Amino acid sequence: MGKELFTNIPSKVKNLVDDVRIGKIGLPDLQRPFVWKDNKVRDLFDSMLRGYPIGYVMLWESPSDYEEKKSSIGGNKKIYEEPKELVIDGQQRLTALVAAMYGVKVRDKSYGEREIKISYNPLTREFAVWTTAIDRDQEWVTKISDVFLAKESNSFTKFRRAYINGLNDARSKKGEPELTDEELDLIEDNLNDLLGLEDFSLPTLEISVNADEQDVADIFVRVNSGGQNLNENNFIQTLIAVYEKDVHDKITKFCQDSRIPKDGTSYNQIMEIDPQHLVRMAVGVGFHRARLRYAYMLLRGKNLETGKYSDETRTQNLTIFKDALEEVMNLNNWHAFLNCVSSAGYVSNKIIASSNAVVFSYVLYLIGKLEYKVDSVRLNQIISKWFFMSAITYFYTGSTESEVERQFADLRNVHTADEFIDYLERSIASRFTDDYFKLTLPNELNTSSAISPAWYGYIASQIVLNNPMLFSTSGLAKYLLPGASGTKNAVDKHHIFPKNYLTQIGYTTDRDRNQAANFTYLDYVTNIDISDDAPALYIERYKEKLGEEYKTHCENHALPENFETMDYMEFLSKRRTLMAQIIKKAFARL
Repeated sequence: MGKELFTNIPSKVKNLVDDVRIGKIGLPDLQRPFVWKDNKVRDLFDSMLRGYPIGYVMLWESPSDYEEKKSSIGGNKKIYEEPKELVIDGQQRLTALVAAMYGVKVRDKSYGEREIKISYNPLTREFAVWTTAIDRDQEWVTKISDVFLAKESNSFTKFRRAYINGLNDARSKKGEPELTDEELDLIEDNLNDLLGLEDFSLPTLEISVNADEQDVADIFVRVNSGGQNLNENNFIQTLIAVYEKDVHDKITKFCQDSRIPKDGTSYNQIMEIDPQHLVRMAVGVGFHRARLRYAYMLLRGKNLETGKYSDETRTQNLTIFKDALEEVMNLNNWHAFLNCVSSAGYVSNKIIASSNAVVFSYVLYLIGKLEYKVDSVRLNQIISKWFFMSAITYFYTGSTESEVERQFADLRNVHTADEFIDYLERSIASRFTDDYFKLTLPNELNTSSAISPAWYGYIASQIVLNNPMLFSTSGLAKYLLPGASGTKNAVDKHHIFPKNYLTQIGYTTDRDRNQAANFTYLDYVTNIDISDDAPALYIERYKEKLGEEYKTHCENHALPENFETMDYMEFLSKRRTLMAQIIKKAFARL
């Protein structure tokens, strides 16, 4: 029999919740966005009151030297500056318990603080998510946290009396009789049963400090019935949250600000930042690593040569990480890079298929600026070209970490600003070949997928070339920005061969009708005007309206000459080739 890497600890809810509240157990989900819906929290308490099992909690013993560090708080409890255990599985469950039972606030998806309010009816033993209607109904205890906190402050008897008096007063106003002795007994029993949930059994597995991160990940996957994945990013965020609170707070603020339009913050139109993005960026800049597995080992204090952990190694590597993170979150760096992305035509997250393209292109930008000291004009130009290429060619999709690791390995032989520029130029040229534009790209445009890097690249190219929208004088870029559309889209993705028209002539599948080569963006008025008319019909109107400009509009939008009279499949084939040439032309402009 192999040596067990875990200890089975019979635990009660109160034991675990108290240890979280005093810091003995590190629970980073109290600082991260809480993903459970409130009705799931309600169901958790309902299951407990019914005596159903609610799963288990998995802890990992801290690798650092452990010492209890006392700080006086209410009730002479101790607070731990560093936790003894980290929660590996059961974070959402524990967060729900701590938040609902003791009023500890959690963060929503926008990183704002909120309270989880679970109400309880002592007459019916029902739980419910708080509503204003429940708040006005004297039968309900508005928040169960009021009950648990009353017990903790030795004022539960006073709380119960106030509840009963309030319910009797409400009944009296309605002309109803006061609570009977049986109802009073029922209320007392059911409130006691609610408080008894503190003694509910919650099985706990503590993984040994000697287990490495791969062991922990494997254990998690094999015992977790939800099919979730535990990866290095989870480990790193856990370490930062419990050991480096100041750093975690900065990350949280950067992520929160990226979602709220305001000058002088990380807000942008390109992507909403999550902590994992910042972790990847800092690891890339600080350690030149794409595989977070190695970065996690370093941040946990592991010497990769000896395999031993030490606080000294952890401190050194955390310093590197934090310094890199400061550069990543420097708003001058961040917005200068985003300007490169916008210059490449990618002005909105609506046309960016992969967040990895943003993350790792930013890493390259910072490496070029900080390590190779590339002047800003040359750096901005090469990064714009790089992002344009990488977004269109799927460079950062698939085996992203392997691809970036190879790039980092290549950069070990790059020593000057000129060599850095030359390296990226060669990498771009190796993908943007003549055959790519003649053969590969038209083939990639042969798709009906709603998310297509090739199609998005075509839209970005229209922005780079500053072409007005088809049959319009307005450019596309401003309509893709937030706030441009109001309640009705200012621009519409329109079928050049209208969908209903195609159905009438025998094309009945979306695979045929929704081809990327059959789409263009139109302003709202033009879209209404064209409607479902056959191309041969609506084109006559625009030939007359635009005169000599008509031919230029068709060329700018990759429309073959006399396309309106073509067989539909022939039109698609020819337009894909012309769309690829538009993309090539935009790249030349960059």
